[in-house]
Amino acid sequence: MGTNSEAPKETPEEIKARKEREKDELYALDISGVEWHSAPGTEQHEERVEIAYLPGGAVAMRSSLEPDTVLRYTEAEWTAFVLGARDGEFDLEPAPHNGGLDV
Repeated sequence: MGTNSEAPKETPEEIKARKEREKDELYALDISGVEWHSAPGTEQHEERVEIAYLPGGAVAMRSSLEPDTVLRYTEAEWTAFVLGARDGEFDLEPAPHNGGLDV
């Protein structure tokens, strides 16, 4: 007879509290010395999205034009965003101005 080694499931309240605690810890990190990365081929004078990799798989993101406004994402949030983007979750409807056909 085996023992059940699975951890007990979190209640919705426990999940919410854990996520809030993770966010508080993430925003408490000193990121003053992080290295910011932008997409290849972007010019220094162009507006671009920049990201920095943080401990624990977290990611910080900012606009090059607003470097003091930084958003931070846990590893789970960043992974969900990247997978959603790859799956086309955020694609705009094709329109004439962005390469789509005029219907």
